[in-house]
Amino acid sequence: MTTFRWGILGAARIARALIPAIRASGGEVVALGVRDPASDHARTFSQEWDVPLVGGYQDVIAADVDAIYNPLPNDLHLPWTLAALHAGKHALTEKPLTLNAAEATQLADAAQQTGRTLLEAFAYRFQPHVTRLREIAQSGELGELRAVTATFGFHMTNPDDFRWTAEKGGGALYDVGTYPVNLTRLLLGEPRAVTAQARWTGGSPEHGVDAGLSGLLHYPQALATISCAFDWTEPSTQRLTLTGTRGTVDVDGVFHSHTQHPTRLRITDATGERTEDFPPFNAYAAMVSHFQRAARGEETPLYPPTEAVAHARVLDALLDSARKGSEVKIQR
Repeated sequence: MTTFRWGILGAARIARALIPAIRASGGEVVALGVRDPASDHARTFSQEWDVPLVGGYQDVIAADVDAIYNPLPNDLHLPWTLAALHAGKHALTEKPLTLNAAEATQLADAAQQTGRTLLEAFAYRFQPHVTRLREIAQSGELGELRAVTATFGFHMTNPDDFRWTAEKGGGALYDVGTYPVNLTRLLLGEPRAVTAQARWTGGSPEHGVDAGLSGLLHYPQALATISCAFDWTEPSTQRLTLTGTRGTVDVDGVFHSHTQHPTRLRITDATGERTEDFPPFNAYAAMVSHFQRAARGEETPLYPPTEAVAHARVLDALLDSARKGSEVKIQR
């Protein structure tokens, strides 16, 4: 079998996690494209990670690669992923896949038309403890689920980060908030409606981005609360609580993609309290391995582009509700 060849768009910090994962999965990174190929940052990144610097983004897409990894700022996910798909490349694109459900549908349609594999890069979904959480939620171990509480926030100190800029798809929901929404959907399915409130930079949604957002996802028999922010204390807060009619589960560090320490599930039910520990795990490598096998036709994608479209609909509704101050039903 020939080596799976990758091209990287941009020298983003997250690429430092994906390049080792690609190599650990038997892939090869053969091309790096950046906005300014002459920059010191580009040359340093290329040398540090031993990745050939081929030029701009289009040069990577035109290169002899099987797939591209797109960790560019959020507003550049649609155009460059679309270009890659139409060039016959598979695409692993960072979350959020796009800035809204209409754009996500564009990419899903392009993936179907071209026969290419497209995956939104939620590596945390490949963690064994997430598989166990889904099993608990779906098996009835906690009885009927009545509530989910999921939070993710940290303190972002760089005032020049693109995530503070609305035009580039900034805001806490698109960055850290998308994780609690995604996991809630994995556990409970699609909500029928949402309500949300946000703290806006500049004082209003017309003049800034959501520095913090809390939302309620409405289900027939349960309510799910999600909270996210850019101005919480360090270290980052990542927590999940499931509450059912017969017990609860609590998890800290639930969204880590490459765990360095065991992840512990704390379960409380009629029998008392117990814990389940999961050893350190590199979900980036697990995600890349699955992506490569799916691209080769060796297995069915676990998360097809239609899933990313459904996810984007919920993000759209949460932002719409935060702007309007009223409940928003999820459009199907």
